[in-house]
Amino acid sequence: MENVVTQIATGAVVREKTWTRWLALGSTIIVSFAAVMIPAFLILPFKSQTEQALRISYLLRSWSPLLTIITGLLALALLVWLWPRTRRWWRKASLVIALLLTIPPAWFARQNHFEWMFNPLRNSAYAKASEANFAGDSDMVLAVKIRNEAVAYPVRLMAYHHLVQDVVGGKPICATY
Repeated sequence: MENVVTQIATGAVVREKTWTRWLALGSTIIVSFAAVMIPAFLILPFKSQTEQALRISYLLRSWSPLLTIITGLLALALLVWLWPRTRRWWRKASLVIALLLTIPPAWFARQNHFEWMFNPLRNSAYAKASEANFAGDSDMVLAVKIRNEAVAYPVRLMAYHHLVQDVVGGKPICATY
C-alpha cells in the first residue's frame, strides 16, 4: 500500500513539473514574439509617439537579437527535457511547432523593420512654389538651401516616408525629420 501511495505522489510531482515546463515553453515563445512586436507597434507611422514609448522601443530593439537567441535555446532545452516524457504524437508535434515558432522572432530581431516602415520616397516629383497648389499657406515644410538652390518638402506629404532623397545645389541629400 505504501508503494502505491509513493507511485501516485511521484506521478503527481512528475505531472506538475511537466506542466510547468510546458508553461515555461509557452512563455518563452510569448517573450520572443513580444521582444520583436512591441517596438513595431510602438513606432507606427501616423501614430502619436511618446518619449517613454520610444525609449522602450529602442531598448527592446537593441536587446531583441540576444533575447530571441536565449528564448530559442531555452525552448530547445525544454523540448529536449519534455520529449522523452511525452507519449502522445500530437504533444510531440506541439513541441516541434513550439520550437519552430521561436525562429521567426529570431529572424525579425535581426531585421531593421524601422526601414520597412519609413522607407525613402523614391521617384518623387517636384513642383515650383508658384505651381504647388497642394501645399497650403499654413502647411509646415522642411526647407533646404544649398548654394543658390532652395527646396521645401511639405511635412504632411513626407509623413509616411520621413525621408526624401534629392539633389540640391548639386549635392545629394537625404531630407528627414
